[in-house]
Amino acid sequence: MTEASRLTLDLDALASNHAVLKAAAGGAEIAPAVKADGYGLGAALVAGRLWDEGARSFYVARLSEGLALRRSLGDRAATIYLLDGVTPGAAPAIEAAGLTPVLNSLPQIEAWNSHARGHVLDAALHIDTGMNRLGLRPEEAAVLTGATDRLKFLNITLVISHLACAGEPDHPLNARQLARFVEAAALFPNARRSLANSGGIFLGEAFRFDQCRPGISLYGGGPRDVPDTRIKAVTTLEAPILQARVVPRGESIGYGAAFTAQDTTRVAILAAGYADGVPRAAHPRGSVWFDGARRPMLGRVSMDLIAVDITDCDAARPGAMMQIIGPDLPVDDAAAAAGTTAYELLTRIAPRARRVVKGG
Repeated sequence: MTEASRLTLDLDALASNHAVLKAAAGGAEIAPAVKADGYGLGAALVAGRLWDEGARSFYVARLSEGLALRRSLGDRAATIYLLDGVTPGAAPAIEAAGLTPVLNSLPQIEAWNSHARGHVLDAALHIDTGMNRLGLRPEEAAVLTGATDRLKFLNITLVISHLACAGEPDHPLNARQLARFVEAAALFPNARRSLANSGGIFLGEAFRFDQCRPGISLYGGGPRDVPDTRIKAVTTLEAPILQARVVPRGESIGYGAAFTAQDTTRVAILAAGYADGVPRAAHPRGSVWFDGARRPMLGRVSMDLIAVDITDCDAARPGAMMQIIGPDLPVDDAAAAAGTTAYELLTRIAPRARRVVKGG
């Protein structure tokens, strides 16, 4: 039976990427980001393998992610950082699951300190150095040094910030954020420090501090949003040919007649579309890999189908699998063709794609 789209997860490639990042980070701890269900690949699966590779700290965003990861890791003594921090009503569940909240505001600090009820609870502190999303302003962090009662029952084990432009090494904001982070983190001399994401690891030793928090490069994306030969493809998304047909010159393909054949064109119709996670916006620059070459997508990606140019490709027959992302078509290239990022492309791969695990 011809299957529909197939998503192969290569855990040995994941382990290889972890080793590359660990080597690049020098002596800094590697604390993988496994939020968004491990960038869409399965947080329990990737965290379990990364634990085997030596990871002992992990980052999630939502409380639900932290609770699920704690269950999947079982009795393994992992530190799970919760990037959302202490949201209203969440403190009891955070403590019960042994999660470490990343405190992002003075109200969150007050809520966690109040919840401690006289015993000491661990926390990380997020200082915003230029991203302007979550985190304390540096001046707010300075206020804490003069109001230690706000931290009376808190053990600040880690101070973090997040780089906005780590994928662009020459961007001036990187240096500004580094300087602001060094100054603000010095207010908490007993806490470890963490600034670098995947791209930040490769900005140089000054950015690595005690802990690095890679995400996309663990899962196959380059640290600078372009393919990197050091980083292996973890995800391979393929789909079978349903039909091969000939489109005469002057006729169009797909919705909106967005592509018109300039010559007689042989076309393969694939059993995949945006319901499988292939961006509709992949037209007109998108391609697939088949029989040793990239072959252009023709017309708009639809919910269930993609048209591909197979002119002069005798190997293209119904049932043959074409690679949409993978070792021969890096996720960064596929994402760029659709005007998006590897982060979005990976997290949008849909459950309809049948999953196969290698190296588990």
